[in-house]
Amino acid sequence: LIRVEQIVDRHGRNRDNLIAILLDCQEEFLHLPREVIEAVSLRVKAPVSQVLSIATFYRGFSLKPVGRHRIHVCMGTACHVQGAPRLLDAVSRELGIQRGETTPDMEFSLETVNCLGCCGLAPVVTVGTDVHGKLKQTAIPRMLRKYVKDYKAKTH
Repeated sequence: LIRVEQIVDRHGRNRDNLIAILLDCQEEFLHLPREVIEAVSLRVKAPVSQVLSIATFYRGFSLKPVGRHRIHVCMGTACHVQGAPRLLDAVSRELGIQRGETTPDMEFSLETVNCLGCCGLAPVVTVGTDVHGKLKQTAIPRMLRKYVKDYKAKTH
């Protein structure tokens, strides 16, 4: 796990930087497999239980593989009222996956969140750090094409 060693070295092998180290590892491996957690633990001289507790506490980390593009559909009150459940259904249909699943090509994972804090843009969907507000169901295929150039809409 040379890549883990490089990431830890970049952060000074300091256990105070565990969150930053795990974020970089998550970006590199698209999840935090057991061997990555153990390698980080060894290199920063922290118990595996401490590294694992951070990895399981924060929602941004995943112990199972996730897609390169993580989609979050906001289900907060404003988004819900403005049609978020229909957006979730549209994304689910379009990708052929349900909430909590990842496409077989590992491009997209689909999740819901309770609130993204941008109620004025309701309904809101994020793809990675990109915010898509006032989204209509019909815009879903176009939105997905922005992230995968050879993406073919399932409904067309």
